[in-house]
Amino acid sequence: MMRRFLVFLWAFWVVAALAQPAGSGAAGAEQQWWALNAQVVAAYREGRYPAGLEAAQRALKFAETEFGADHPSTGASLNNLAELYRAMGAYDKALPLYQRALLIAEKAEGPEHPSTGTRLNNLAGLYESMGAYDKALPLYQRALLIAEKAQGPEHPETGTRLNNLALLYQDMGAYDKALPLYQRALLIA
Repeated sequence: MMRRFLVFLWAFWVVAALAQPAGSGAAGAEQQWWALNAQVVAAYREGRYPAGLEAAQRALKFAETEFGADHPSTGASLNNLAELYRAMGAYDKALPLYQRALLIAEKAEGPEHPSTGTRLNNLAGLYESMGAYDKALPLYQRALLIAEKAQGPEHPETGTRLNNLALLYQDMGAYDKALPLYQRALLIA
């Protein structure tokens, strides 16, 4: 199974936001932010990372200006920018962005919110890519607990978190710990 990073905001939210008539104030700002993130997602999916970085930096600046430094949209923008840097192998640039995105999610949405779980999962994936398995393990475990509690033990997101934790155990050579997680993830899939 492949590791899946839950990076970007769901596409149907973007489509729904863009389908709304242009507004002013908070609604208009939110729509503009969604449009910027649609550019980020498109560039990421197409492997156009430099263009994605430019759009992600604009989205981050916009979110910080319009919504504030501790707003969930700012956290999502940080996460998206970090994911682009991770995909490019610029782990040193991705790390502080993922860490800040996690802090925002914990503060703004709570320590057991699915967005916090996503941020934990992504930070864990970065640590795993860096070979820092001891740092990745508790983050993946916590992300799994959040998914099980918030979304249920049979939810696809729980399956993804099980798979990611199993992959880490496999990387660590702990095959006896990986196997039951893979089996459970397969049942969910």
